[in-house]
Amino acid sequence: MENIRLFTSESVTEGHPDKVCDRIADAVLDAYLAQDASSRVALEVCCKGEHLYMLGEITGRGSVDLPAVARRVIADIGYDSAELGFDAENVKIVCNIEKQSPDIAMGVDSSFEEKEGEADKYGKTGAGDQGMMFGYACTETPELMPLAISLSHKLTQRLTYVRKQGILPYLRPDGKAQVTVRYADGKPCGIDAVVVSTQHDESASMQDLRVDIKREVIDAVIPADMMDESTKLYINPTGRFVLGGPAGDSGVTGRKIIVDTYGGYCPHGGGAFSGKDPTKVDRSACYMARYICKNVVAAGLAERCQMQVAYAIGVARPVSVTVDTFGTGKVSDAELARAVQVVFDLRPAAIIDKLELTSPIYEKTSNYGHFGREGFAWERTDMTRQLLKAVNKGE
Repeated sequence: MENIRLFTSESVTEGHPDKVCDRIADAVLDAYLAQDASSRVALEVCCKGEHLYMLGEITGRGSVDLPAVARRVIADIGYDSAELGFDAENVKIVCNIEKQSPDIAMGVDSSFEEKEGEADKYGKTGAGDQGMMFGYACTETPELMPLAISLSHKLTQRLTYVRKQGILPYLRPDGKAQVTVRYADGKPCGIDAVVVSTQHDESASMQDLRVDIKREVIDAVIPADMMDESTKLYINPTGRFVLGGPAGDSGVTGRKIIVDTYGGYCPHGGGAFSGKDPTKVDRSACYMARYICKNVVAAGLAERCQMQVAYAIGVARPVSVTVDTFGTGKVSDAELARAVQVVFDLRPAAIIDKLELTSPIYEKTSNYGHFGREGFAWERTDMTRQLLKAVNKGE
């Protein structure tokens, strides 16, 4: 008898208030890195109604007009009219920015290893904080991501596309999607439910909207062979969704950490990504863990791979590295963890170098997931041969 279970993940559009904040924070990070690759940025953004606040610590040789960056992002998202209750031209922006704490900077600039006289070029930079980070990859999709979060992101990307291309011109920027995948004996076998909620103009007919969203968004994204007569579709299930974005709800940087990662399919250490420069291992080590897991799966060493790495503030080398393949590994998890540490340097400076993390790439990461999209170094599968070699040598 088949073992049936359901799993659900969600995504949100770039016009969701939390994502407005994430994108502004990462746009500011990019602006500083473009002028000074060694910039230290820890920026929080929050918004509600006509107000937007930018708070945090920034140290760097660059000079950035923070309100101008925020207004450019807000307009690009589509909040460009006072009718929406939040718009680029009229938003009131308050900035409270200081320099990075010297106590934190001391640990990052000069690692524990360097103070002990044991550091090479990658050992001089300590982790910007303590904490644990996770990575994940699996064979459910071509991009080696869980199916539910992959489809959820594609739905919200499509919502934004049909809005900005004028295919459904009555849509507004805010929106959400959710997909429930049906599993049989651990393998995806169908879609149990799809939820799409989208902001719209006052004049939009709910009947037309539901027909249009099914045709232009759901049918364009969800494979027809994954849906059947039992698949449930919920399109704007509460009905009216005119008041949205920061006019309808407050937004805060870093509040969509599960949307940003694996849709709940993998544990999360708790640290958010947006607005943080790569010396913050909350961000850079999560990217590295994804890179490692993706290469493990791409090498055929496992069908599923989860990795945890943990750091102490000011210390370059991680305090622990753990790999879990959930019984799908071709070798033991302990052997794989050993091979991973042979092939990959997990010290922050080495991660930054390997994944090219001082480049101004971060605004592009802030929406539709940090993982599973091409164009980022951590999505490459260029280390499979080295992993296989390290595994074979350990036999």
